[in-house]
Amino acid sequence: MVTLLLDQTQLEVVLSPLERAATFHRENVRIARDTITKVQLTDDAWTWLRGVPNPGTHIPGILAAGSWKAAGSLDFVLIRKRRPSVVIDLEGDAQYRRLILTTRHGLALTQALRLDVSAEPADVEEIVATSPTAVPKGSRRPVIRPRPA
Repeated sequence: MVTLLLDQTQLEVVLSPLERAATFHRENVRIARDTITKVQLTDDAWTWLRGVPNPGTHIPGILAAGSWKAAGSLDFVLIRKRRPSVVIDLEGDAQYRRLILTTRHGLALTQALRLDVSAEPADVEEIVATSPTAVPKGSRRPVIRPRPA
């Protein structure tokens, strides 16, 4: 699973040495925060995959990693099996149009993008956990359903 760091200006996808090898990237992926237009959570990232690896690694149903080229656009992909993922649409980024990442921190990312964060990069999970507006896990409001007529 990738680690997502966020600060006031950018989102950084921190890659492990194994992920760097699979994606053919020497450095972490850095995206300017103002280029993020939409963040979507998905249970099946494979349905969002488009194009062919260029360069990248593809083992169907197991791993898709690297840059994926399709019809004039380039996506950064890091999908592992059928796990919860996040799809991040970008506009105005010099390199990518979309990021598709398998991560259990997708919900934290969507929440952290709405918050004012510090100038120092921090993990999105830590940002959400320490924000004053965060709701503790055990104290969520109950769902109110209308009574049948």
